[in-house]
Amino acid sequence: MASFSQQAWKRLKRNKGAMAGMAVIALALLAGIFAYFLSPDHTPYANRMILEISGQKPGFSMHMLSIPSATPPLQRSWLHRLVYGQESAATWVPVTRWQFKGDSIYAEQYVDEATTAGKTWPLSQVLYGKDSAVTDIKAAQRQVEKEHIVLRHYRLGTDKFGRDILSRLLVGTRVSLSVGCIAVLISLTIGIFLGAVAGYFRGVTDEAVMWLINVIWSVPTLLLVFAITLALGKGFWQVFIAVGLTMWVSVARIIRGQVMGLRELQFVEATRALGYGHVRTVTKHILPNILGPVMVVAASNFATAIVVEAGLSFLGVGVQPPQPSWGLMIKENYNFIITHNPLLALAPGFAIMLLVLAFNLLGNGLRDAMDVKGKI
Repeated sequence: MASFSQQAWKRLKRNKGAMAGMAVIALALLAGIFAYFLSPDHTPYANRMILEISGQKPGFSMHMLSIPSATPPLQRSWLHRLVYGQESAATWVPVTRWQFKGDSIYAEQYVDEATTAGKTWPLSQVLYGKDSAVTDIKAAQRQVEKEHIVLRHYRLGTDKFGRDILSRLLVGTRVSLSVGCIAVLISLTIGIFLGAVAGYFRGVTDEAVMWLINVIWSVPTLLLVFAITLALGKGFWQVFIAVGLTMWVSVARIIRGQVMGLRELQFVEATRALGYGHVRTVTKHILPNILGPVMVVAASNFATAIVVEAGLSFLGVGVQPPQPSWGLMIKENYNFIITHNPLLALAPGFAIMLLVLAFNLLGNGLRDAMDVKGKI
């Protein structure tokens, strides 16, 4: 006969919504891990600013003249590029037309839709980042046109600083998933501990824990997050702690109720008769039997953490620029909603909606699959 976990997995696989949510979460996880390799902009935080092409619509394309830096950055390892990206070794100049004049290149630099500015660069500067003698002019011209003038595509357009929206969306996936993961770990650790202690020992211990839960619950979540964030400071890691410390209350209440229901059953009484200690009874015999509700509340809290982080970043007390966050991207581009390019703000909003929906669908599927009364 199949075990309970195997039966739960069979029921979960039959839930199309839960499997679709799991697929979206898996894709988001892969996109977050390999963000700097998948995104067109490989610079740290996808923060390459080209102010001349700011606020462009999706599908925008522009030729870029790449001029190497006089002092190129260090070539990073594969692992460093995976985690932090690679500093740019060149400056990109948007150009509309160009022609070679001996050992120089003349180009019409793009300023806006109706304006260009003519400018000349020595071929040596374009090739090497500094002035030096060019011996073979024809070969240098061919190399510049082949390697240093590239057509760049901006699939989702550019923000008000001229940064690639698609790249920042991909890198921003890391923030949402990281905040959700760390916040859920913090909330589960505190919530399971306090809930299990209150439900198992009851009496004065239960009253003290419930008093703390009721006090925390009476404070509006956003107000509590603001207080913690302002106390710890603004930043990436502070968001983890602030969100996690406000989500343990619901976990503790659920765990307390589950433990109170199990502590009077015969198998728990048997552990006491055998002389097992309280710690072993709770950790080895009670908590494994409430794994289902824990997984369900974890999926729900993950979705909540994503929304709270986006709200904090939108209000300016979460992730700080230039690090990309979906909430921060909405804040930076919401003015475009009532102008000519609303997708700049709608794209990160849609990403938040899709990921939160995926976690909610998975949570609902886990709830049904973990139901001991469910059919096989």
